[in-house]
Amino acid sequence: MSTGQDVQKEPSMVKQKEMLGDYFQRLSCAGQEGKKVVYTFVPGNLTELILSMGMIPVYPEINALQSGMRKRSDEFIRESEKIGHSEDVCTYVKCDIGMMLAGNEGPTGEKVPPPDLLLLSYTGCFTFMKWFENLGNLYEAPVAMLHTPYQGDGHITTQMVEYMVGQMEREVIPLLERVSGNKYDEGKLREYLARSAEAEEDFVYALEAGKNIPSPIDGYFAGVYYIGPIFTAFRGTRECVEYYQELRREIEGRIERKEGPTTPEGMLALEKYRLVVEGPPNWTSFRDFWKMFYDEGAVPVVSTYTKVGGVYDLGFRHDPDKPLESLARYCLGVYTNLSIPERINLIEKYINEYSADGFIINSIKSCNSFSAGQLLMMRELEQRTGIPGGFIESDLVDSRYFSHANIKNRLESYLQMIDQKRKLGAH
Repeated sequence: MSTGQDVQKEPSMVKQKEMLGDYFQRLSCAGQEGKKVVYTFVPGNLTELILSMGMIPVYPEINALQSGMRKRSDEFIRESEKIGHSEDVCTYVKCDIGMMLAGNEGPTGEKVPPPDLLLLSYTGCFTFMKWFENLGNLYEAPVAMLHTPYQGDGHITTQMVEYMVGQMEREVIPLLERVSGNKYDEGKLREYLARSAEAEEDFVYALEAGKNIPSPIDGYFAGVYYIGPIFTAFRGTRECVEYYQELRREIEGRIERKEGPTTPEGMLALEKYRLVVEGPPNWTSFRDFWKMFYDEGAVPVVSTYTKVGGVYDLGFRHDPDKPLESLARYCLGVYTNLSIPERINLIEKYINEYSADGFIINSIKSCNSFSAGQLLMMRELEQRTGIPGGFIESDLVDSRYFSHANIKNRLESYLQMIDQKRKLGAH
């Protein structure tokens, strides 16, 4: 994912940029080449199934965040609000609808084709349903609903998996066949799933490298680059496998040399604070937001946002021997489908396993899926760990809700609190 600014790029980032460029080029030619396009979501997506049917997936949230990075989201949001969407509506939704109203020019300047199918893989965010209801009306495209049961009790049951597999067999796959003109090929799906599992091994290695001291990665800001291929249109492809192999080699080299993470201004020389971060980043001021952290030597060693497309570090891998069951378990296990108690347990685990000095919550104004319950989570985590939590507020792609001075002051005050706690502990 490119920030649209002069970020220092490693080979894996260059490769990813090339992958994205090729992807948007293929999208722009989809109509002429007779390729059908499926709009879907990042959490709990069925990318391997879509690719196995010869279709091209599109992710509206990715288009929205890329628009935010390129400073175009505000104009799209205004267009959406003109037709009646309120200020409280998820800004991803308003940005996406505004982009469509403005001609559907994608992040690279090429036109994104309209959907032939809207595949709603509901995973814990109610906004998804209203979002695709609106897109269905605007594009007059059919909608396939894949309902994912909520993990209310913190575990996946056999009944949940069977319910989801039944939906795929009776509703989703027949509609994909009808729209694409291709028959479902389980053998082809297995091939994609095998490549997914291979990439997922190196992906987990990259994220868990944050346990090293110093951490060779930034698990939040740089993490948004790391998750790009596996959470979107490339999972199951050979390019995805090669990207994570390259990323792993880079991280192994930094560990061997005992180097810190790479920032837009070069390698971080000194790790002063190790942080766990909860919540999505702000995209309209992404580089400024990142700079606040690395200027202070604060390294997010792990984040929950990098689990929004799958909590792979808890052991899940796509399984080619159980193709549809594997897809169901993937959808059930993404971060947005976890209950608040499970999210608290996961963050506590991260604080302990990654030797964190503290944890920061970035509460997103228009994202109820993340922000609901975050103050409760902070209080519970403080009680369990004895580590103070920090709380900042911004938004996804609406620059009206990013206050640089306010966030910087809160972050600096929080880091001073950690310093004070260290001094008290030394006596």
